Amino acid sequence: MLRLFLSRRGDEFAESAIALPVIVLVTIALMNLTMAGFASVNANNAANYGARVGSVHQQSPANAAYDAAQESISYASVGEYQVAVSGGGFPGAQINVEVRWTVPNLLGGLMSFFGGESLGAGIEGAATSVFRQEGW
Repeated sequence: MLRLFLSRRGDEFAESAIALPVIVLVTIALMNLTMAGFASVNANNAANYGARVGSVHQQSPANAAYDAAQESISYASVGEYQVAVSGGGFPGAQINVEVRWTVPNLLGGLMSFFGGESLGAGIEGAATSVFRQEGW
């Protein structure tokens, strides 16, 4: 009876040893995707808000767009962001707001344990929004 109990326990341990790493990798991959999606949405919203604000300002629209985009991403708790603004200056001119984002890649360091190459330090992306400056 004791042997039967011990042999079943060994099977459960083997199943756990196989399943646990897979579950951990899937969980970390989901965390990576969640952080990247969150940063992408924040960057998109900041670019749109900056371009909208810049399009209605008559004096210094690029500075207004930059300040608005920076203010919008200041509330983001995940990722690092850089804002770049170009254009504007006269009615009808395009105002381009680009927000680049980077989040840490949690799987990058773990890939060496599984025989893969490192995926890099971070996941990067960019969001761009273009509006036309209004004129009165």
